Amino acid sequence: MTNTKKIANLGVAWEQAFGYAQAVQVKDTIYISGQLSHDGDGKLVAPAILDDKGRPVDFTQMEEQIRQTYVNAKKLLAELGATLEDVVEETLFVLDIPSAFTAGSKVRKEMYGTDTPPVASNLIGVSALAFPEQIVEITFRAVVDVPTAS
Repeated sequence: MTNTKKIANLGVAWEQAFGYAQAVQVKDTIYISGQLSHDGDGKLVAPAILDDKGRPVDFTQMEEQIRQTYVNAKKLLAELGATLEDVVEETLFVLDIPSAFTAGSKVRKEMYGTDTPPVASNLIGVSALAFPEQIVEITFRAVVDVPTAS
């Protein structure tokens, strides 16, 4: 017996360039690849300003990047018939933990619509992400009800 996979993508160039799906559903579980703050054209929303070495000069764009990342995740979930209410786990990969903690706590409460989202969450500091102007990337796992055959 093989697992049937449902796939969702956002149509950005790096899906083909790197060769992956933005979201994959197998049975009742949806796995969402690391999302970043791009718009529908693949242009980074709220890109960090870089210094002469190509590193962010500060992390003031963290909140806006996190918010757009959730917007993108919501689009993928919707393509697979799910919402943020179905999310059970998320992992935030960030360049600066203190600013991500402050911005993330605000945006997460806003996006999930509650002060205590019922979601397992990980906040992990990293040294670099895919694009120099990117300061956050978030992965999601959701579990949905799947109709059973009678």
